[in-house]
Amino acid sequence: MRASTPSSRPRGHIERSPLPDFCRLPALFALFVVGALTVTVMWLARDNQRDWPAYSVSMLFVTWLALVIAVTVCKLRPLLQRLPGRTPYAGVWLLIVLIVSVASAVARWLDGSLQMNLISSSMQVFVRDNVLIAALLGAAMLRYFYVLAQWQARLAAVTRAQVEALQARIRPHFLFNSMNTVAALIRVDPAAAERTVEDLSELFRAALGQHDTGDGTLGEELALVERYLAIEQLRLGARLHVRRELDDLPADFPLPRLLLQPLVENAVRHGIQPLREGGEVILRGQREGDGVRIEIINPLPTTPPERGNGHGLDSVRQRIAYRYGPLAKVQAGPHDDRFVVLLQLPGTFA
Repeated sequence: MRASTPSSRPRGHIERSPLPDFCRLPALFALFVVGALTVTVMWLARDNQRDWPAYSVSMLFVTWLALVIAVTVCKLRPLLQRLPGRTPYAGVWLLIVLIVSVASAVARWLDGSLQMNLISSSMQVFVRDNVLIAALLGAAMLRYFYVLAQWQARLAAVTRAQVEALQARIRPHFLFNSMNTVAALIRVDPAAAERTVEDLSELFRAALGQHDTGDGTLGEELALVERYLAIEQLRLGARLHVRRELDDLPADFPLPRLLLQPLVENAVRHGIQPLREGGEVILRGQREGDGVRIEIINPLPTTPPERGNGHGLDSVRQRIAYRYGPLAKVQAGPHDDRFVVLLQLPGTFA
């Protein structure tokens, strides 16, 4: 077995870009908003009579400037990303200052050549003032983008750690019970014992295997859930009833790995196992526009559930929020005599 070195990275590790994607709408929108607010504030701060034509021309100039900056940084982003440390941000800042200085000089020259008299200050003063404003605003915006990127990187690291912890978590009692079930089936039903071993191996593969950081699919996750339920069905017998209402779900819907199986495991462990007569786990799903709505329902035991009911829900919430954004929703709690976990996942996400 080859020993790992300190410089080796886990398989599937992806470096996050240090720069925001200026080709996408959020960064472009931020540039336009900051530019428009700056022009508006400077226009409102004037003591003399406000000039609407000058305001309109200034707004047009700033909008054009923001578009040029966004396109330039977007095209040069692959080159800037190769710079070490935080220097990509310094490179973007220098580009902003350079573009503003050149654009300001060209605008002042055109105003003088065409005798429009929209700019009262000299070339030197006009360029200097615009460069100072762009330097200060550019530094503030890039600082915001840097802090946002660091927060997203920390959130991604926490999410990866939670997935790794989830993959490494195999409850000993589940393993022992499954092996006892296999041992009991070997003589009476060898075929069922073989199927159970196969199901158990797939669960171990999913829980302990190294996956890339990409999503799986809803169909793959449901297949893993079925393998888990097949093992528990052999162990619990008639005490476990499962109602499936999943026909309307798209099997190719992107889904983070090991998202549903722990929730179904919780439903069996906390909803069925404590009840002598057992109960019914309901798996219900349907399309909602481009997204999906999934419910996992189990009975509530008459006695207070053991501490830890809902294990993993916080992790599920964080993983879903990171993967699907603010439009996703996770709700969990008692409803009448049942415990309901509801996942609403949008079809469009970052």
